[in-house]
Formats: sequence, C-alpha cells, structure tokens
Amino acid sequence: MLRFITLGCAAGGGYPQWNCNCVGCRAARAAPDTHEGQAGIAASVDGEHWFLINASPDIRAQINATPALHPRAGRLRDTPIAGVILTNGEIDAVTGLLSLREGSPFAIHAHPRVLSVLAENPIFDVLDRARVPRHAIALDTPFEPALPDGTPSGLIVEAFEVPGKPAWHLEGRAEPTEERPGDTLGLRLRAATGGPEAFVIAACGRVTEALRDRLRGAALVMFDGTLWHDDELIDQGLAAKTGRRMGHVSVSGPEGAMARLEGLGIARKLFVHVNNSNPILRPGTPERAAIEAAGWRLPRAGEEIAP
Repeated sequence: MLRFITLGCAAGGGYPQWNCNCVGCRAARAAPDTHEGQAGIAASVDGEHWFLINASPDIRAQINATPALHPRAGRLRDTPIAGVILTNGEIDAVTGLLSLREGSPFAIHAHPRVLSVLAENPIFDVLDRARVPRHAIALDTPFEPALPDGTPSGLIVEAFEVPGKPAWHLEGRAEPTEERPGDTLGLRLRAATGGPEAFVIAACGRVTEALRDRLRGAALVMFDGTLWHDDELIDQGLAAKTGRRMGHVSVSGPEGAMARLEGLGIARKLFVHVNNSNPILRPGTPERAAIEAAGWRLPRAGEEIAP
C-alpha cells in the first residue's frame, strides 16, 4: 500500500526562519508547536523501505524525529532509506544529501540537468558513487527504483515537467533564466500492485490546462503552497521578487492554485513548501480558514498519509 510521511512543509529557511522577524516568524517563536522544518516527504509501499522526495538542510533532524526512518533493531549501521528522488536542483532540495554521507547505500534519482549540477560541485563527491549511485530520470516514463540490494521496491514513479525556473544558485550564469526541461518536476506515484495514485508537486510556476488534466480525479495531491499572493514578499518588505519570478504560483487569486485546482475531483489536497511569509501557516488566520473551506490543509511533520 502506498504511504507517505511528511517530514516538513515549510519553504526555504523553515518556520520560523533563523534571521526573519516577520509577523509569521514572530508568531512561530511564541508558539513552538507551530514550528515547521523545510519541505520533505518520504514514500514507501512496504513500510520498511523509504524513498525521500528531496533532501532539505533539515534532513538530519527530520530523520531523527521520524521513527520509521531510524536504523532498524539489531543492526549497528543501518537505514530504511533506499533512495532520494530530486524534483529540482535548488539548495533546499539537494543540500541534505551532504548529511547522508556516512556510508549507507542508497540511490539518487534525478533529471540529467540536476545530476549535472551535482557533478559540477565536488562537495557532493563525499557520497561515494559505488555506494550511492546516481540514476537519470526520463520524463513521462514510469520507473521502479530498486532497493539497495537490487530487488524491486514496489514503488512506481513517473516524473513530468511543470512550469518552473532554474535553481536560484544557477541564476546569473551565461545560461538563460527561463524554464527549461528538467528544472522543475512533478511526480506521480503508485504501488506496483495497483491502487490509488498520488502526486507530489513541491514547486510550480503556474497551473496549466495540461497539469489540470493530469491531476483530475487524483486520490492525493501535495502541491506548492509557497506564497498566498504574488507580491507577498514585496508587500512585507522581505524581498524584491514576485512569486512568479521565483517560479511559484500563488495559493490565492483567480490564477492561483486553489482556484485552478478546484472542481477536478481531487480527493485529498495538501499544501507543502509554504513560506514563512504565508499566513496559511498560522492557525486562526482568515487565509488558513479559506484554504480549509476549499478542502485544502497543511500536513504536520511526522504525519503518515495514505491516498
């Protein structure tokens, strides 16, 4: 049976962000039970072997807080983590790989563009490729990532393009800044034995008709909830970029995620990758009430979800 554990639902910097004194971060510091680590999800079909979807800088703490990801009894060095599936090359998605360098075998699955980013930075060579192989993902082609011993995992993954942008740390290079194949991926996941399908789309620049058609009738969608509205960071004096400039569609508005994904028959809808500036992180806000009225919610760290 396909199942997920959410490791965190906040965007880069977490909630509260270490250097931020915005309304949301002040509220979070006053209410520690609302704290959230950076977005991360673990997926499994057998409950014994887990695949991480992205590896944030918070991954060590997230693993230690998640019993299903602890070393198994009777084994000195061990991990249930069988692999990491990267949906983009952002720092928030790949930096946690460096915390997984202690010699346990697992595989990295990513688009060739993201693999090239890892290959260009020698710091990722701390992950011995003999123990941590890197596998290229072909778009729109379902694959079954193997377990470290080579046996089938029972998890079927299909990666597809969604509107996005190059990773922030690549901006300013000679390469163009517009979206290109492989910059931002969505994932469709299911068990090899069948059953409901789930989608993970941690970043998305806009909701196209093609994406609406793909998500129609889904059992579970975990979707980019970075900003409430496009000018949010500008209005709060936090940054000079709009959400669209950062490759994130807004939650609200006629072209936002709530409106564009309404009426598609999606059974369960969760927002992930939510920025500290977004008021949906704060219980009791009108914005939180609005997403809940529309059938959306935020998962909590450690929550197990089955579609």
